[in-house]
Amino acid sequence: MNFDVDGPNLNQSCSSNAGSSVAPRGTSSEQEFDLISLLLKEQQTLTAIDQFAKQYDANQLPVQSRYYADLIPSAIPQSGEQYAFGVDLDRCSGCKACVTACHSLNGLDENETWRDVGLLTGGTNQDPIYQHVTTACHHCLDPGCMQACPVNAYEKDPITGIVRHLDDQCFGCQYCTLACPYDVPKYHSKKGIVRKCDMCSQRLSDGEAPACVQACPHQAISINIVNKEQVIADSEIDQFLPAAPDPQHTYPTTTYKSKKPFPRNTIPADYYSASPQHAHMPLVIMLVLTQLSVGAFLTSLALEYFLSAESTAGMTRITATFALFFGLVALGASTLHLGRPQYAFRGILGLKHSWLSREILAFGVFSNTAMAYALLTWLSGDSFAYLKTWQPLTGQLVGLTGIIGIFCSIMIYVFTKREFWNFESTLIKFGLTAVLLGITSTLFTLYLLGIYSSSPESKLLVTQAGPMLAKALIATAVCKLAFEASIFRYLLRRQNSPLKRSALLMSGELSNITLARFACGILGGLLMPAFLLNHQSQPLHTLSLLIIVTFLFVANLAGELLERYLFFSAVAAPRMPGVLR
Repeated sequence: MNFDVDGPNLNQSCSSNAGSSVAPRGTSSEQEFDLISLLLKEQQTLTAIDQFAKQYDANQLPVQSRYYADLIPSAIPQSGEQYAFGVDLDRCSGCKACVTACHSLNGLDENETWRDVGLLTGGTNQDPIYQHVTTACHHCLDPGCMQACPVNAYEKDPITGIVRHLDDQCFGCQYCTLACPYDVPKYHSKKGIVRKCDMCSQRLSDGEAPACVQACPHQAISINIVNKEQVIADSEIDQFLPAAPDPQHTYPTTTYKSKKPFPRNTIPADYYSASPQHAHMPLVIMLVLTQLSVGAFLTSLALEYFLSAESTAGMTRITATFALFFGLVALGASTLHLGRPQYAFRGILGLKHSWLSREILAFGVFSNTAMAYALLTWLSGDSFAYLKTWQPLTGQLVGLTGIIGIFCSIMIYVFTKREFWNFESTLIKFGLTAVLLGITSTLFTLYLLGIYSSSPESKLLVTQAGPMLAKALIATAVCKLAFEASIFRYLLRRQNSPLKRSALLMSGELSNITLARFACGILGGLLMPAFLLNHQSQPLHTLSLLIIVTFLFVANLAGELLERYLFFSAVAAPRMPGVLR
């Protein structure tokens, strides 16, 4: 179809309006153009775009759907069904036309992709296999991103099954990027939100094919209707892709088909590669300091139980204030991880399904009860004796809510199904961090009290509790360092498992961080408390003692921060096979 894209003929316009739009000037034959009349006539002439839009509305354009009509469903899904991507691996050449089309249509940034192309390799030297794999969001039956989101920024269409991300609702916590086993949601740092593929749902609703489907020159991508029960049944025997994450985690609906069976040794092209992941420093600080705060409160309560509330009253005041300070710093640091912190108040909207919402609520209650408890420790003297009866109950509430908060923190990472973050490992790491830093902070405040207080009660408390806390610190540090070192046993195994990749990272690219972590742990958890125990009979000079306990606290805190840095950086992140980053 041809379009008239030529502009109006100025010469004709001028001649046709010569009689009415110009006036004679004396005896001159020259004529003057009427500019207003000329512009009005130009407005009545349709541009190429206007002509295209007019003919589109009149259904006079070529029927482009003949090129992709067989690649999209002609009807909407029925009950128990939903839309899903279908990929014919025998047709995929790895040209990445689908990636380019998705990028252009959705206006993505230069390094942002919603569709990727990976590579599977295998076979023999005589009959090798190089299979390209195009992948995007799988619009799972039980989307991990939607279950993890604390602000309900995801929705699954009840008819089509398409999983959409609600950009306006997102506050940029990035938890969905950890919860999705296929590395689908992508964080946009400039916008402060996460974005993802929505199967070009608007185009589908208008009867048009998604960008990737329409752009593929080999018709390797299609939109199909799948039966949900069949998807669940297929996941039982792991019919997805070699080395892909277990489909039973989220029940992905994308179907990959090929007439050629994969050899048994088919692996992703990046199977033996391992690279450090994003460290999430605000989360590192938040996790360590919340566990320090909870541990300090619990250690203080334990000393009150084993000794007496009267003898530990002075230390309890300082410890409670100290722990509250670090707890509030931790909560403040957590907001630095949000892309849009002004919407942090939305964090508890996903309380029914998101462990992150539960953690936010638990530590919110913890911080308030901790403030009340710290205030009671200072007010429950002779002037406010009636408040003293509330202090034990408030202290127990602080400990209980703190433990619940740490448990929610553990489950946040267990939910992602990453082997390095399995329940036993994360429970031991987070729990021992709370115990170790709780003892460390209590020991630190205890010796500070002994240094700056001349009362006999303080001196007696240091004599009674000091050795006990130092021994407990050594025992805890030995257990924690031994457990962390156990990861290196996977280096002796031949299989390149996710835990072996974590061990390779910690002994390779992250070896400096690993060495610094163990050095701090040995210094603060073993050598310094052993030195204090050795000088119980021979008291140190005040300045020397202050330096020792300060180094002890700083070394242990630094060691736990480095351990948590490795917790995020050394994890082997699951994703679709062969997608090189």
